[in-house]
Amino acid sequence: MTDMQPTAGNQRTVLTDIDIPFGRLIAIMIKFALAAIPAAIVVWVIIFAIAMIVSGVFGIGLTRMWSIRV
Repeated sequence: MTDMQPTAGNQRTVLTDIDIPFGRLIAIMIKFALAAIPAAIVVWVIIFAIAMIVSGVFGIGLTRMWSIRV
């Protein structure tokens, strides 16, 4: 059944208007921003771990940038 004819199990919905008060919209945006912080930290930790592994395997990368030069 590859055709897109509406049946009892396959109904289409068209969304034409969303009425969200401005205050609620701001609250949603703040929630998204706060949820992005832990996600960004997790992504940063994963990238940092990969960079340290590459640095350890090839002897280049972050360790040389952070070494103290006298």
